[in-house]
Amino acid sequence: MNWTLEVVPVPVTDVDRAKEFFTEKLGFNLDYDTRGGGEFGPVQLTPPGSGCSIVIGKGMSAMEPGSLRGVQFVVADLQKARELLLERGVEVSEIRVAGPEGFRPAQDGDSLDNVGFVFFNDPDGNHWAVQQVSSRS
Repeated sequence: MNWTLEVVPVPVTDVDRAKEFFTEKLGFNLDYDTRGGGEFGPVQLTPPGSGCSIVIGKGMSAMEPGSLRGVQFVVADLQKARELLLERGVEVSEIRVAGPEGFRPAQDGDSLDNVGFVFFNDPDGNHWAVQQVSSRS
C-alpha cells in the first residue's frame, strides 16, 4: 500500500498576500482558488515538479500564522535555487551544511548533496527549508 503526502495546510493571515508570494516569488502553480470573491474556501498551490501541494485559506488550518516549521523542499541544485529565490526578491539565508555539530556556513568544495540547506520565511513568518538531494538510493 502506498502512502502519499498530498497536501500541507499553511496558516496565513492574508490569503491574497500569501497566494501572491507562493505564485510570484516561489513560482508555485495555482491549482485552484475556491473563494469565489469571498473570504472562505481553500486555495491550493503546488511547487513545480511536486506531488504534494499546500493549501491556504481562512479556516484551512488550526495553527497560528507563522507557526509552521520544518517543512522542506528538495532541489537538485541548491545554488541555482538560492539564486532564483534572490532574483525573485525572497530573503533567503546563505547556504548552510548540516553535520554532527549542527549547521555551519558552506565552504568552497563542500559537497552539498543531502546536507546543503537554505532557509527563508513566508510573509507570515512560517519557516521553510530547501535541501539539495541530487539522487536517491
